[in-house]
Amino acid sequence: MTVLVTGGAGYIGSMLVRQLLRAGHRVRVADTLQAGGESIIDLLDVDDFEFVRSDVRDEDAMREAAAGVDAIVHLAAIVGDPACAEAPELARNINLDASKQLYRIAEDLGIGKFVFASTCSNYGKMEGEDFLDEDSPLRPVSLYAETKVEVEKYLLDQPDGNDCKPTCLRFATVYGLSPRVRFDLTVNQFTKELALGKELVIYGEQFWRPYCHVADLARSVRTVLNAEADDVAFDVFNVGDNDENYQKQTIVDLIVERIPDADLSYVEKTEDPRDYRVDFSKIHDRLGFEITRTVPDGIDEIKYIIENGFIQDPEDERYYNIDPKEVSA
Repeated sequence: MTVLVTGGAGYIGSMLVRQLLRAGHRVRVADTLQAGGESIIDLLDVDDFEFVRSDVRDEDAMREAAAGVDAIVHLAAIVGDPACAEAPELARNINLDASKQLYRIAEDLGIGKFVFASTCSNYGKMEGEDFLDEDSPLRPVSLYAETKVEVEKYLLDQPDGNDCKPTCLRFATVYGLSPRVRFDLTVNQFTKELALGKELVIYGEQFWRPYCHVADLARSVRTVLNAEADDVAFDVFNVGDNDENYQKQTIVDLIVERIPDADLSYVEKTEDPRDYRVDFSKIHDRLGFEITRTVPDGIDEIKYIIENGFIQDPEDERYYNIDPKEVSA
């Protein structure tokens, strides 16, 4: 099939694009290249790859980018709570308004599948539950999650008779190596700091999050694209694995096993609006999706590239979605 990937030069997108190409699909990427295009520059001479520099807010440009495709994977967004808080109006325009507009374009053009990248942050905080699943209440506590929840509702409320069938994927917290490296994510950040011999200051070590490797999040998109339409249409899937719910302290302990002389300090934090464990049984049982990598694998990846000098300056702002000085552990 021919697949349009918005944000295809990004952290998840640049991984997904390669997986789709290896699987024999034709891929068109629409991206503003705000974080640069190094992550996809090696693909420019691939016959089944096409790049369109466009902003998802530009209706005419996106209508042109979507012409002739069989499916859209919508990844483009202002990603993460801090980045959205820095530019709230822009976040609403891109994450909310442009997402709705892109679906309307897809429906107008008769595109069969629309895969929307959402987030487990939509759950916000557990309130007595052991695990949260797709039917659990959504309690967004940030603008980022609020926009994702609203787009999900918009997509799932579309008429069943629409030609374009949406699927929402609630991604666990991502980590690991991608063609576009990021160090503002918990596992990557913690490992990078300690591999550089820096002090790591940790807040709220007792709070829970689910984690999933960037390669597996990309694989989940492929799983949905390959599935029968009726199995995924107008539905939501958490993406991750039940065994990959971790407290921050557990992640720190896993890193310290590999870097015994780690310099750690803790700041007490008794309240955090995001504290949740997620159940991922649905995507496993319904679609047969299983992860291929775990948090320890991601720690090993980041430790290796830092200690062997693959990244000349890990503090360079190109590896962060916000100012590196503003990243908090």
